[in-house]
Order: sequence, then C-alpha cells, then structure tokens
Amino acid sequence: MKYEELVKMGVKDLKARLKDLNTQAQTAKGDALDALLEEANTITGILNDVKSREKLAGIASAAAGEPEPGSGESAEEPKDKAREERGQNLKNGKTVKFSAKVALVGAKNAISVTQTVTPQHTADDLKETFNDVSSLVDRVKRVPLNGGETYQRGYVKSYGDGAGPTAEGADYNPTEPVFGYVTIEKEKITAYTEEPEEMVKLPNADYDGVVEGSVSKAIRRYMGRQILIGDGTTGKFKGIFHNPTKTEEQVIDPETDIELEAIDDGTLDEIIYSYGGEEEVEAVAVLILNKKDLKAFAKLRDKQGRKVYTIVNHGNTGTIDGVPFIINSACKAVVDAATAAGDYVMAYGPLENYEMAIFSDIDARKSTDYKFKQGQIAYRADIFAGGAVAAYNGFVRAKKKASA
Repeated sequence: MKYEELVKMGVKDLKARLKDLNTQAQTAKGDALDALLEEANTITGILNDVKSREKLAGIASAAAGEPEPGSGESAEEPKDKAREERGQNLKNGKTVKFSAKVALVGAKNAISVTQTVTPQHTADDLKETFNDVSSLVDRVKRVPLNGGETYQRGYVKSYGDGAGPTAEGADYNPTEPVFGYVTIEKEKITAYTEEPEEMVKLPNADYDGVVEGSVSKAIRRYMGRQILIGDGTTGKFKGIFHNPTKTEEQVIDPETDIELEAIDDGTLDEIIYSYGGEEEVEAVAVLILNKKDLKAFAKLRDKQGRKVYTIVNHGNTGTIDGVPFIINSACKAVVDAATAAGDYVMAYGPLENYEMAIFSDIDARKSTDYKFKQGQIAYRADIFAGGAVAAYNGFVRAKKKASA
C-alpha cells in the first residue's frame, strides 16, 4: 500500500496490516520481499509519529493546568506561600484542596512522610503476551461463500487401473475413475467478554482495544484448532484427524496413517516418504506438529554431538531441513508421556488440501447498553464457517505408537 493510503488508517488497522505483511513475508522472495519490508518500515514510522503526537499532547495538557508565571520575586512569593500553607495544614491533619485540573493530569502521585511528592509514571502501550493463534488458520484454502448454508467439494479417489492387452474382437478393459465428495456445513462460532467502564478511562495504553480485539482472536484460535481436531458432527468442522465411521465418507484412508514411537534421525524421512502416490514424492507440503516435538527434533545429536536436523524458526512457522512446519497445540506430542497410543500427533501435506468455507465475515460488536446499570461494557463476535479435507488422502497422519 502507498504512504497516502497508510496515513489515513487507524492504529489498529496499521497493526493488523503489519501482521498481514509478516504472513506474506513467509513465502515472498526477492523484490516482493523488499517491498513488504519497505511498507513495514513506513508503517512503523507512522506509528512512532502517532506516539510522539500523543506524548506532546499530554505535555501540553499538563502545562495548560499550571498557573501563568509572572516576573521577579512578586510572582513566586504567592505561589510559595500557598505551598507553605498547604504543607502546614497537612502536618496539622487538616484537609487541603488542589486544583483538579492540575492534580488529575498525567501521573498519579503519593505523598510520603517527608512530604515528598513521587510521580508514578505509566507506560503508553501494553506488552502483548505470547501468540496463541496458530497461523494454520491463515494458510489453509479459504472459500468465501457469504450467505451460504453448505458447500460440497468433489474429488478424485483414483483414475482407474486396468489397461492391458485385449484379444481381437474382445471387450476393452474398463478403467473408470472413482470420485468422492465431502460436504462442509456451517458452524456458528461465537466469543463474548465484558469489562468495567473504568477500563476505557485508564490512561495512555489502549486497554479497551485489547479487550475488544480478544474476542476476534478467540474465534481464530478455535478455528485453528478445529482444522485439526474438529469432530465432524452435524454443523461442525471436519478436522484432519477426523475419521468418519462410514468408509465412503472417509476422505483420508486410516490405512495410510503411520505410527511414531519417538523422534529420531529417521522420523522426518518416514513422514515425507509416506505421503503421496506410488509414482512420485510430493514437494510442496507442510508438517503440522506440537512445539514439544519440534523441540525434540532440535535436541537430536549424532555421535559427534552435531545437530541431526537444521531448524530455522520464524515464530509459529519455520523449516526442518528445508521442510516447512507450522506449530499447532491441537496436535498431541509424541514425546509427551501423557499422549496415549493411537493419538494423532502430526499431519503432513499441502495446506490447500484443506478447505475452509467462510459463510460470513467476523461480526464484532461493542455494547454499553446490556449492563448499563452495572457500568459494564460488553463485546461479542461471531462468524459462520466450516472446513474439511478436500483431497483424497490429502494428508498423511502420524499416530503415537504403543511402546514395545
């Protein structure tokens, strides 16, 4: 986006744009990557300018509350005399009054036993906690279907195998392809939270904005987990780890699942070469795993003490020996003693093989009316969406193997 467009955006939109640029940068190269970096630097400069203006406005506001200075000793004398009188009254236990305009601007103050006023400064921003939304929700294929109810996706199960020699005058060998389809139903996903109205009045940092944004993050976190573990019941996501009871509804054949007892120097090869057809090795695929298993990959050493795998981290994503990965806590960990035999721990395949149908945008609303008497502000957000694996055996799944 151009500078003229960026300066017209609000702080929330600029921060959201930065996150979007970071997502795009994961796959961008060359000039495209340079352009993303340049735009990110521009946004950072605009945000810094906003902070500087807010700081200057606070200084100006505080200065406006101070009495107008005069000249010479005559101007200082009344001000000092008033301070002495207030100080003496405090010592005598009497009530004193300060100008509200001066007393309430800026930092809160506390009076010590030595009558020293110590300012307590407040930061003008909030430190965010760790990311709890997997980027998986942004990487699968999205199908916008505003206003729809269901979405059917057809796929090829096999192209048919039966070609061969035929005697003269005999019937041709049948080689009919086999098709299947999956139905994606919409699920209503909601989030709700409340905050006291005092939160809006807190100085400097945008506490209210964090609360308002939390409902949308909660929805994204839920969707990111359901892509893997959605149970496929009526009106629910059909996750990658979901196995329908009816064979004809199984988009992933459970017979293709592999079992892992531990993370070792052959684990990655076992996963990669277990995926795909018999005639080729698929190239563009992503490994989805738990952070604990990623740590196990990183800690592996050979007999000379060298790392077995070369891991490059980019927050929620990265590569293991050049193989892209995404961390998702919905995966159980192979190395976790609490993971039972048969539990799914990893999935590997092209992320576009999972389709997420978006039947509506995220509708986030704020209300000061619902609990007006209690002074509570309510936030809610909802979206209609659904998802399912949309390619036959689109992923290879790894289970925890029972110990020998």
